[in-house]
Amino acid sequence: MKITRVEAIPFAIPYRKPLRFASGEVHTAEHVLVRVSTDDGVVGVAEAPPRPFTYGETQAGIVAVVDTIFAPQIVGLSLLERETAHARLARTVGNPAAKSAIDMAVWDALGRTLGVPVTQLLGGYTDRMRVSHMLGFDEPAAMVAEAERMRDTYGITTFKVKVGRRPVSLDTAVVRALRDGLGDAVDLYVDGNRGWTAAESARAMREMADLGLLFAEELCPADDVLARRWLVSRLDVPFIADESAVTPADVTREVLGGSATAISIKTARTGFTRSQRTQHLAEGLGLEVVMGNQIDGQLGSLCTVAFGASAQLTSRRPGELSNFLDMSDDLLAEPLCITDGELTIRPGAGLGAEIDPDKLERYRRDR
Repeated sequence: MKITRVEAIPFAIPYRKPLRFASGEVHTAEHVLVRVSTDDGVVGVAEAPPRPFTYGETQAGIVAVVDTIFAPQIVGLSLLERETAHARLARTVGNPAAKSAIDMAVWDALGRTLGVPVTQLLGGYTDRMRVSHMLGFDEPAAMVAEAERMRDTYGITTFKVKVGRRPVSLDTAVVRALRDGLGDAVDLYVDGNRGWTAAESARAMREMADLGLLFAEELCPADDVLARRWLVSRLDVPFIADESAVTPADVTREVLGGSATAISIKTARTGFTRSQRTQHLAEGLGLEVVMGNQIDGQLGSLCTVAFGASAQLTSRRPGELSNFLDMSDDLLAEPLCITDGELTIRPGAGLGAEIDPDKLERYRRDR
């Protein structure tokens, strides 16, 4: 079970339409496929989606750091020496998506070696999660139409609405249109990606007070420490820390400092090892948890549902598991399928993911 090779393969797949939000927009999934091979001939896989406007990583940067720094540090380790691998990767500052993809590929390889699903290795609570869908910036009618399509086609009834534009009335009008168009049978929550000030956020939440929102996420920057605490203390819905709470230490600081009352766990930036630590911390602190999405492809979404389904706390709320539907294609040999608003884990060992070699050859960027 010794690791003999770690590969980072860049690929690019266009989105059907741009995804727009307060911190940037995305036209193409410029991701990295990470493969971890062992001396037994097992290959574990995971996906690294860089988000340069949030974490500073780029596709080229992920490939470089995996090839030149991370791979030499973990080649030769056993798949069971995950804590050693984690400690070695942690010596390098930043690079969350690169580290996480290696971590998840190691877990996948371990599951394949043992003949056990990763979800079972992580806890085995259930085999599925309810799905929420992220709605990016657009005109109200277009966003309502997209939500209706997701509801009618896939059975999705929870929607995360991107906000953070100025004036705030642009976004409050969208959320109101969604509530009016979809009725009370759907759940809505908002994510500002730090686009508003605390005062703008407070005004927007007052304007939407009658809409029955589930959560508010990262409406204003966490660096505006006093203003953020002021805002969170005045809200009557849980305030989710997302990009401001990547590590367990971040979660502790934001929650105990009064800057958040819930958290988003994204396996794309914390892998399985650190995500599990964060989950246990959230359980101890009594926090709400939402499984988030880093605009993952199907492999990344499979990692999210594998982790989210493994524990009661992380499977309680719908997970953000559907944005692969916005991609024009994907790498998996057997596409994921959302049915009746749920996504199930793949049967079989590890993550149950098989990469289509022809599609990888078509979309990879290192040829």
